[in-house]
Amino acid sequence: MAAQRVTATEATLQLIEELKAQHGPLMFHQSGGCCDGSQPMCFAQGEFRIGSTDVCLGEIGGCPFYMAGDQFEYWKHTQLTIDVTKGRGSSFSLEIPLGKRFLVRSRLFTDEEQAELDAAEQTKE
Repeated sequence: MAAQRVTATEATLQLIEELKAQHGPLMFHQSGGCCDGSQPMCFAQGEFRIGSTDVCLGEIGGCPFYMAGDQFEYWKHTQLTIDVTKGRGSSFSLEIPLGKRFLVRSRLFTDEEQAELDAAEQTKE
């Protein structure tokens, strides 16, 4: 399958490797809450409890990336690219002490990509 729900920039992949060296295996969660809750959050694997309606969009840098189920309904037609920028957010995400924060860039899937994703999800059910 060529279409991916979540991807990462090279800068993000480098930061993930730095964080893995410090904290071990990682995970990401995008809640869609207000303020900093709407940015991707990075945690040590198991330090954030995944909800029963959370959706795993895929992996970036070998780390699972989850999104709250209600947010997924809004974003399911969109590919997310996780990027990093300078600046401190006010969250518990692991990159914050480094003076950096993750952010989302997005684009709509093409009709072909959406059909591919829909077909793959139908075979899972």
